[in-house]
Amino acid sequence: MLPRCIVVGASAGGYQVVVDIVSQLPADLRVPVFVVMHMPAYEQSYLAEILTNAGQLSAINPSDGAGIQPGFIYVAPPDHHLLIDDHHIAVKRGPKENGFRPSIDALFRSAASSYGPGVIGVVLSGALNDGTSGLWSIKQQGGIAVVQDPYEARYPSMPRSALEHIEADYKVRSTEIAPLLVQLTQAQVDQEVPMDNDMDEDVRGVWQKRFRLPQV
Repeated sequence: MLPRCIVVGASAGGYQVVVDIVSQLPADLRVPVFVVMHMPAYEQSYLAEILTNAGQLSAINPSDGAGIQPGFIYVAPPDHHLLIDDHHIAVKRGPKENGFRPSIDALFRSAASSYGPGVIGVVLSGALNDGTSGLWSIKQQGGIAVVQDPYEARYPSMPRSALEHIEADYKVRSTEIAPLLVQLTQAQVDQEVPMDNDMDEDVRGVWQKRFRLPQV
């Protein structure tokens, strides 16, 4: 059975949704969760502490090169991309993508590269379209795409963009996301999806070239 992971992307209007999702995840969740929330680079983030207090799982801002443990929530620190590099964590201050650092697309593509069909990608409320390209990469590798219903999102642009460009597996209200994730993590992933040449360049090559940079 292949390992699973959950990757969550949120922006404007998505903060409370992330907190509500985490508050419903069980203590025995057997997969790691990665969260990118757009935030100003100059502000200190307390999101990891807030998520730890909200639920039964520990949330941390990981260091570059840290190992990945199931049942932990890894939160992107301000002004740094959160990436998955061969089942380790990369925290890089690389170029902005879609005008954002951290970038949802960057996290999602790296997850697709490392976990293949084991990825569950979640796009929540936000402006513009960050997350659409990354969710496409997840789908190309056989992963699962979950999108918040844009009609209930405070800022519907991000989930609407995802639904317009990707055949999502689930379009759900925010209150339905956590139970769905628990159900999905209990399903087996028992088949690799071959990575085509285009995806190999898109996922493995591009993000490594862009984000494997010295800290500045």
